[in-house]
Amino acid sequence: MKRWKSAQAKPTICVSIGRSGKPDALARQATSRNGTKAEEFPAVIRFRQRLHSVGMDDNTMTDAVAEQIAALRDEDWAIRSEAACLLGTFKDPRAVVPLVSLLHDKDRSVREAAIEALRSIGTPAIEAVGTCLTASDLSVQESASAILATIADERILAQLINTLRSGDWIVRMHTAKALGRVRNADAVEPLIPLLQDKVKAVREEAAAALAAIGDAAIPSLLKALQHEDWLVRLHAVESLGLAKSKRAVEPLLSIVFNDRDSAVREDAVRALGEIGDPQTVEHLFMVIREPGLRTVAVEALGRIGDRRAVPVLIDIMRGANPPEATRTVAGCGDQWDEESITQGAAAGALGAIGDERAIPSLVASLNRTCTRAEAAASLAKFGSKVIPFLLPLLNEPHDENLLFHVREALASAGWRTVRRSRTGTK
Repeated sequence: MKRWKSAQAKPTICVSIGRSGKPDALARQATSRNGTKAEEFPAVIRFRQRLHSVGMDDNTMTDAVAEQIAALRDEDWAIRSEAACLLGTFKDPRAVVPLVSLLHDKDRSVREAAIEALRSIGTPAIEAVGTCLTASDLSVQESASAILATIADERILAQLINTLRSGDWIVRMHTAKALGRVRNADAVEPLIPLLQDKVKAVREEAAAALAAIGDAAIPSLLKALQHEDWLVRLHAVESLGLAKSKRAVEPLLSIVFNDRDSAVREDAVRALGEIGDPQTVEHLFMVIREPGLRTVAVEALGRIGDRRAVPVLIDIMRGANPPEATRTVAGCGDQWDEESITQGAAAGALGAIGDERAIPSLVASLNRTCTRAEAAASLAKFGSKVIPFLLPLLNEPHDENLLFHVREALASAGWRTVRRSRTGTK
């Protein structure tokens, strides 16, 4: 591209553009003092791009998409980036191949603009982007897989499955996410090994993808529960919880009571809560007796929402029958221990279940620091039903923190104070 030939040329053109009633038509006719056409100046190009961005048109303008495609070859990175952004708003399939070529651009800002534009174009870009999964440049593979993570479909299923073996963890991560979007059963077996990937982000995306695939993945995930590697079992458990398959309930209960790894058992309890099958309630009552699983079991009961849990949760929230041994929570001092956390979780679970029998006990729990915030949040979920229980607390001497939570709960429940005028009228 030609640059400014004199200090006077640039302002002449810019003033003309700014004052013209038909800026683009005038800009095409204008020339600088040395004969350079106005449309060759960066300022004019940027101005024309802004016209497109606000939906303006001009009979003298050539096809907008073609103009921006041409601008992708400009030597100025800012112009290339701006053109890519505009092409993303146009969503014209003609821009796909030129934008894909920009994934090789030396400037990161340009590459990022091309990535977003191709995502915006969506389906028409899938196959062209898929060809970049085998590019020699790993950064291009990373860009392509990142795009496909949000737009992929079955047309590139085979390429995605092959890419799971990439040596680049970023590519593996995005590819697993793309396969979760595609949801094809053929991806199940290739995804299972990624549950033991050395990179946590890859393992998590693989687990999420298997959950998204759903029923077709359940047999392989159940088999993975017997894997010798605890990480594989852990992520299989997480995936089964996300899939919410009731076929997994019995195997997960077996993990809870028999697995040798505490982290796997803990996640199995969480998964049972996510699945939400009422048949697990009685089993969770047993799990609650184990200090290391007590809090997650309480949270699981809240997610399941079975009213049979209400009396048990009220007792826990009140501090009745605590475990014989409990550990101090790191960084919280002697006044906070694991049982304090469990009591707060019980208050939250009671709000999730929504049984009115819990209201008086939740109100009483406002007096205890370890349950106050959770109790107030749970009370707010009952709406106007809690107002008669909370209003008397405003007239009693309490510390400011308690009054704050009472007012917050009342406001969330729909109560408003009545303002009086200076004359005493409402």
